[in-house]
Amino acid sequence: MRALVYHGPAQTSWDTVPDPVIEEPTDAIVRVDATTVCGSDLHIRQGEFPEVKPGTILGHEAVGEVVETGERVHQLRSGDQVIVSSVSSCGHCGPCREARYGQCRGGGGWLLGNLVDGVQAELVRVPFADHSTSRLPSDLRLDDAVLLTELFPVAYEIGVRNGQVGPGDTVVVMGAGPVGLATASVARLYSPRRIIVVDRSAARLENAARVGADAAEMPGQAVAEVSEGPGADVVIEATGDPDGFELATRVVRTGGHIASVGTHGRPVTLHMEALWRKNIVISTGQVDTSSRPRLLELTRSGHLQVSPLITHTLPLDRMDDAYETFAHGTVNGALKVVLRRE
Repeated sequence: MRALVYHGPAQTSWDTVPDPVIEEPTDAIVRVDATTVCGSDLHIRQGEFPEVKPGTILGHEAVGEVVETGERVHQLRSGDQVIVSSVSSCGHCGPCREARYGQCRGGGGWLLGNLVDGVQAELVRVPFADHSTSRLPSDLRLDDAVLLTELFPVAYEIGVRNGQVGPGDTVVVMGAGPVGLATASVARLYSPRRIIVVDRSAARLENAARVGADAAEMPGQAVAEVSEGPGADVVIEATGDPDGFELATRVVRTGGHIASVGTHGRPVTLHMEALWRKNIVISTGQVDTSSRPRLLELTRSGHLQVSPLITHTLPLDRMDDAYETFAHGTVNGALKVVLRRE
């Protein structure tokens, strides 16, 4: 088969590699029909995740068709269309029984494209297949379904739910990339008074109104007004940048919430000299994907629109082009680049 292989920092290639095989009785082999590129994939390609070893196939967001199952897979059979979770769940440990799959202690967690071969390939071995896939409804487009593998669960679980967005809130989202805009889209379901999206990229800010933002701007007037007033009830930090986090601490109101969603690769300064008496809550988290059933139904019913975040579609074998397009999103406005099997 063909797959995108990581060979070291800034070195990937679309190679011919052996087909995956069943290694554990709980495995399934899935033919990849659609996949996409995540921000963490860019970090991996740059060598920022040392646990990812050269020779690893990248990617952790995909939908496809089951072609083979291990003898202890009971919920799937060949021919089933599935959404592959970005997080693998053993289904039996304490965290998994509490639906905290990202903290799995039974051999799961973030495996695909990280500790084992991932989904940016023609075929993928899915560990713990019964607990790490969802059936793909026949009325859901592949392109929409692939955004429910990780992106929208992150937005809901780590952004909106951890941030405790509620009716009448003023919500500031730092970052107009895919995660930030997905978070703004989900937050709209909770009837906030106002959603302000902030980014330094004019190209990406153009997309903010399409997902329900009331204001979209570079750091400026709207944020200044919020900061000088009572402050934002919820700030969702989706940039993964130290400056974005520092701005979040200035914008949040006394007693408010900061939900950190972005992937941070550098240290962040926490100004406790200014924060110690503000009585704020700062939350972080690894996505669990336990919210996917709810998000599936919201998408199918039309209450949640996920397709506006798809800006590019390419054939599966144009993986290098997908990475380059996505990596320059702040200039070209690219959000999610979906790759489909032809």
